[in-house]
Amino acid sequence: QVQLVESGGGLVQAGGSLRLSCAASGRTFSSYAMGWFRQAPGKEREFVAAIGWSGDFTYYADSVKGRFTISRDNAKNTVYLQMSSLKPEDTAVYYCAADLHYSGSNQYEYDYWGQGTQVTVSS
Repeated sequence: QVQLVESGGGLVQAGGSLRLSCAASGRTFSSYAMGWFRQAPGKEREFVAAIGWSGDFTYYADSVKGRFTISRDNAKNTVYLQMSSLKPEDTAVYYCAADLHYSGSNQYEYDYWGQGTQVTVSS
């Protein structure tokens, strides 16, 4: 069992930056690949970024490539999403998720989910 708690969301102006954190419980964090997803009002949840077990590989949605960076610190049981050059269309609830078997953008294969953190980008 893994519990995930996101933090770091908030209100930011377009062009600004935010760093989201996702803290995981348990001693097996390094056994899970991790992903970030987001859901905007009235839209389906979509993939943002994923990272492998040791952080040696990452994968991004085209919409955030070059602006967002996913990273992890296994010693702290935490995965991060550094978001830069934010746009109003990045406004959404952001969720982190844990996956025993790396599934990249396939949200239906992720095993555990956090409760989400709101990111609002004003124009």
